[in-house]
Amino acid sequence: MTDRKPRLFELPSPFALEPGTLRLIEPKEGFGTEQLDRLREGTLGRPFMIDSGGMRRLFFNTANTQSAMRLDDPHALVAAYTRKMMAFLLFTPVPRHVLMIGLGGGSLAKFCYRHLPRTRISVVEISPEVISLRREFQIPPDDERFEIIHDDGAAFLSRAGLTPDVILIDAFDEIGVAQSLASSDFYRRANQSLTPDGVLVMNLSGEKNRYSVHIESLYAAFAGAVSQVPVEDNVLLFAFKRAPLAELSAALDDRAAELERDLGLEFSRYLERVRTGSMLERGSAV
Repeated sequence: MTDRKPRLFELPSPFALEPGTLRLIEPKEGFGTEQLDRLREGTLGRPFMIDSGGMRRLFFNTANTQSAMRLDDPHALVAAYTRKMMAFLLFTPVPRHVLMIGLGGGSLAKFCYRHLPRTRISVVEISPEVISLRREFQIPPDDERFEIIHDDGAAFLSRAGLTPDVILIDAFDEIGVAQSLASSDFYRRANQSLTPDGVLVMNLSGEKNRYSVHIESLYAAFAGAVSQVPVEDNVLLFAFKRAPLAELSAALDDRAAELERDLGLEFSRYLERVRTGSMLERGSAV
């Protein structure tokens, strides 16, 4: 996948609730009245960015923000759910390999690349247009320990033969969690690919009627070792290769304090949220 900078079309945001400067990859047919109408209706079918108030946000439509970046601190984790997804470090403090499914604006990818220098990071993203905006979100170029792969996450996992320590899933289409991941086979493969102490963290957002198939499939694949942690309008699922609750010992409090000092995130609070988060039972609904 090329890193060539795309040609961007710029206009004042036509959305009253999302003011600012809007930019998107210029369509081959140009950008006229028809494209503007489709943009307003949410049917243009391509990602766009809005810069406003020192923030850059990525959208497919204005119903859901896909990613947010502070222009004065591009590596900060703006969204609360992204900060809490980093709680995987409580259980795998020095991961050898992190596999991410879903790039968006690259918040998690950038943070991990900067703060986990011993970790290889692979990011799978299905949208070439999202990938082409990587420079706009200051996502680093590919190198020996960082790569962005243009592929469907489920298809990639089925054939890649990887053994990551951590899998982070933050993959969405225009209305919610990516439907291509909604299969029991995908989550079984995810479990099988993880190292023995591996952990999978998944973000659920958007249309809630899409949640249940992912929750049920994840529960089945990980033998019930799945914890649900609500975060504002999102729900995080922590799935463990081996049951974790017996190991949430006092030693993890020391690890949380150390991580908090090193990374500036509230790991002690994240640990408490995972401890008190509900362990899912079959048929659980969010």
